[in-house]
Amino acid sequence: MLDATSLSRAQLRRLLRQQRRALSATAQRLAAHDLYRQLAQHPSFRRARHIALYLPNDGEIDPRPLLRAAQRRGKATYLPVLSPWPRSKMVFQRIVPGERLVKNRFGIPEPRRNLKRQRKVWTLDLVLLPLVGFDRHGGRLGMGGGFYDRSLGYRQLRKNWHKPTLLGLAHACQQVERLAVASWDVPLQGTVTDRGWYL
Repeated sequence: MLDATSLSRAQLRRLLRQQRRALSATAQRLAAHDLYRQLAQHPSFRRARHIALYLPNDGEIDPRPLLRAAQRRGKATYLPVLSPWPRSKMVFQRIVPGERLVKNRFGIPEPRRNLKRQRKVWTLDLVLLPLVGFDRHGGRLGMGGGFYDRSLGYRQLRKNWHKPTLLGLAHACQQVERLAVASWDVPLQGTVTDRGWYL
């Protein structure tokens, strides 16, 4: 496991992104399958009616088997959509099977903006977030854009707000000993990898 104490956040982010991008296509497929097995029958996934996920990019672990399972079970599924203005804002929009997606400014597919299909993040039951690095204490290192932290920032003001459940998704190789936490970082309830749960 990587010791993060001697590295800056930028250095750590670069190193961990290299590690996950180095995984072969076969390793990525197996990891997605194992992640599905970790989560698909878990009560937090089974009970959730409104679930936000993401589409994998830059070597991120792939949650699409979970997305398809949620849709088969009749759950409402959502993907993040970047706002044209302010450019730092992100919302969650419902998607349906077979929907055509467009690439956002980072080249990541997302639904075409439709205000009627967007849902406030605090009304979701479960948000499955991508991450670059994680530790056993709920720490999450993201890509550096702060989109999720800004979207979930209300939780810093309302300590008793329980929705949604926040679970990071990662490859096991993305775990570090301890992450330095910034004041704006929104802690996770846990991280799920292809090898297990870290609560």
